[in-house]
Amino acid sequence: MKRIHQIYVNGRFVDPHGTETMQLVNPSTREVLGVVTLGDEHDTRDAIAAAKTAYATYDRSTLEERATYLKRLHDAVRARSRDLVEVMIEEFGGTRFFCEDIIRRAIDAFPHATEVMQSFQFVRPAGKATVHMDPLGVVGIITPWNASAAFVCSKLAMALAAGSTAVIKPSELSACQTQILTECFHAAELPPGLFNIVNGRGDVVGTELTRHPDIGKISFTGSTAVGKTIARGAAETMKRVTLELGGKSPNVLLDDADFAQAIPLAVMSAFMNSGQACLAGTRLLVPEGRLDEAKRLLVQAVSAVRVGPPGDAATQIGPLVTQKQYERVQGYIRLGIEEGAELLIGGEGPPPGLEAGYFPRPTVFTGVTNDMRIAREEIFGPVLSVLTFKDDEDAIRIANDTDYGLQAYVSGGDPERAHRVAQRLVAGRVFINGLFDEPHAPFGGFKQSGLGREFGTYGLEAYLEPKAVMAPG
Repeated sequence: MKRIHQIYVNGRFVDPHGTETMQLVNPSTREVLGVVTLGDEHDTRDAIAAAKTAYATYDRSTLEERATYLKRLHDAVRARSRDLVEVMIEEFGGTRFFCEDIIRRAIDAFPHATEVMQSFQFVRPAGKATVHMDPLGVVGIITPWNASAAFVCSKLAMALAAGSTAVIKPSELSACQTQILTECFHAAELPPGLFNIVNGRGDVVGTELTRHPDIGKISFTGSTAVGKTIARGAAETMKRVTLELGGKSPNVLLDDADFAQAIPLAVMSAFMNSGQACLAGTRLLVPEGRLDEAKRLLVQAVSAVRVGPPGDAATQIGPLVTQKQYERVQGYIRLGIEEGAELLIGGEGPPPGLEAGYFPRPTVFTGVTNDMRIAREEIFGPVLSVLTFKDDEDAIRIANDTDYGLQAYVSGGDPERAHRVAQRLVAGRVFINGLFDEPHAPFGGFKQSGLGREFGTYGLEAYLEPKAVMAPG
């Protein structure tokens, strides 16, 4: 039984003022694997005070000093990469392939931030003025449970590169992962107060970060509903916010697409991280004339998807993170049937032999229309809705008929045509004929998928404020 009973404030592991505890459950077995003590408002204020004190000198640090700190963090996280992968599999239930990828991204976040920082023009002319890109102060970082280490590292790296200090509130569901990551950060021996980490509930620690006047910015990844709450609260003190929120991403298969390649890719994009991904392509748009072909290939591709223990290298879908999330997905599967969609494959309940954990059956609905809830609401599980379209204009209309705009996918045989369609999709990122990784490209959403961007120069600028200086002569 793991007992996580401390938080990290001003360079030290300390006992929190908060006394509330929460059990941590292994989603593969439903067995309790640990208990975490949660911080409260008092702990959050202590962490903010430490970050504010550290900021008084850190905002004047040189780029060389910041690069040194980022290198230390990179080396410390890399040294425990295997521990981070294993604890993520155990606590979160992510597949081994996914967890290894997430920890690689967490490690790479620090050299990426260093590269962006070192090539960035922090002082630039604007006519007769000089513009200084100044840090925002103390940053509140609030991260979700579905890729905890990557979110914490990427946000912290950019905040430090910008010259800000941070108070981090990771998901309380990721406390075991957070513990190892905090030990890594501590081993990097940064000056006290540059980063502070408080385990706690969103409505306690997150709320205090949002309302506290000494927090200059909130960087949040999570649900759209919580993002709206943060935006409303941040307005009271005019905090800057970066909000990376939910998605209901369309995947458009044009009528000249190679379905033998596009359908397996569509299944992969929809079921990534067991469907627990804001950028999952959960709405598959296929031309009416090729629906039967798409259905046949979908059954073939989904039947080959392996659901099983997440530590097994061959597993493609593991358990959902909690009982609550499992029940949410089951409820949407029932809803799809009630709404009149055709259950092509999958359905309610766990796969045979996996009843001990929160394992879902990968599910595909056809006959879906864009007014159905399964086509409009983020399910956050391996549930794919298939819709049909008449022509390119119809596909674009259906794809954009959503409250979200985080990511989109297009497959087609004619590259110019695929690019024309991609340019008209309302989404922060559009992938054409594949899944790609470009850390310098901005990541964020249109509409209710969020505000602002992360990664690359776009992400660094989100932690900076332009100040124009003018003088005679």
